Amino acid sequence: MSLSDFLSPVDFNNLSPEDGFYTSHLGSKIEVYHADFPDLDDHKFDIALIGVLEDRNSVNNKGTSRAPDFFRKKFYGLNEGNYATHIVDLGNIKAGHQVSDTYVALKLVVAELIKKNILPVIIGGGQDLTYPQFMAYEELEQKVDLLVVDSHFDLDENSDDTIETSSASYLNKIFLHQPNFLFNFSNIGYQTFFVNQESLKVMDKLYFDVHRLGDFTKSVSTAEPIIRNANMISFDISAIRSSDAAGNGNASPNGFYGEDACQIARYAGMNDKLSSIGFYEYNPEHDPKGQTAMLLSQMVWYFIDGFYNRKKEFPMLPKSHYITYRTSLKDGSHELVFVKSKKSDRWWMQVPYPSGSSRNARHHLVPCRYEDYQLANAGEMPDLWLRTYQKLI
Repeated sequence: MSLSDFLSPVDFNNLSPEDGFYTSHLGSKIEVYHADFPDLDDHKFDIALIGVLEDRNSVNNKGTSRAPDFFRKKFYGLNEGNYATHIVDLGNIKAGHQVSDTYVALKLVVAELIKKNILPVIIGGGQDLTYPQFMAYEELEQKVDLLVVDSHFDLDENSDDTIETSSASYLNKIFLHQPNFLFNFSNIGYQTFFVNQESLKVMDKLYFDVHRLGDFTKSVSTAEPIIRNANMISFDISAIRSSDAAGNGNASPNGFYGEDACQIARYAGMNDKLSSIGFYEYNPEHDPKGQTAMLLSQMVWYFIDGFYNRKKEFPMLPKSHYITYRTSLKDGSHELVFVKSKKSDRWWMQVPYPSGSSRNARHHLVPCRYEDYQLANAGEMPDLWLRTYQKLI
């Protein structure tokens, strides 16, 4: 199988300014597939951009298939950061004869890139494309920690896994897929008036980590440990307030600020575990002045900035680079163990695997906040410890 079978080249001439790009512009730094397909086997690329020209299952937001080139026009004109980028733009996955054909193509492309240790950044299309992005990990036989940035839970409470996948119901497919290789689901930024209370009960019953938009009002840094736990991320542009990102058919007055969205993207880039990310639901038809395209390009810029500032703290070796802290609950029933990086001051919590587990490791490390350590040090059990332990049973 060749990836070129699934990807069409970029019309680079129509995306370049008349006088060309400056040498500092990403348009001059990125290798773009516009003639010969790039050689991906020489280990010179870290990140691959992929456009997806598919919007048939994007609910109330047709037009997202046009997103990739609108994004590129803004993104190529940004300046490279203080690092040498090794990025390839692999062009676009065209819409298949049926939507399922597009899903298969995206799944295979994402899986193949991850195998080559190249991180795919998916641009364009509806958020239903999260499903084939997720299915790539089945190809890799890998458990997944999935994070979605969205104001809604895209669940259809009246359906099962036999319905057609859409941007409003793709989580049904993911949650009900067999064999089950979803270890954890997290949402950041949901807005309670968009969420059915029964859905919240489902999330709680499954010990999933869901966080209201209001949880990040004081500081978006609260999201960092949640993001640091993800293998893959799906970002719905409608999670950003309409005044900052109007280019979406489902835009809403409330949501993350543009600068918060950029910070979330940077945290995602810094996540050593993360192996794929998709930015979905940008619709140029609602973006006549290109403001949302510019914001999206800046979000991807910050993601790349985070990527090239990774601390390489996963796996956590050597142990000499970390400090271990031990605390006990008030009743003496548990000893809780925390680990702090000397390099980044970031925290993790050790959660033991249940007795009888077949795993070689004795405990599972979950990213946490300093506040979790403070709570444990005061003799209280952090809720994150309990939810993680239940998922390990």
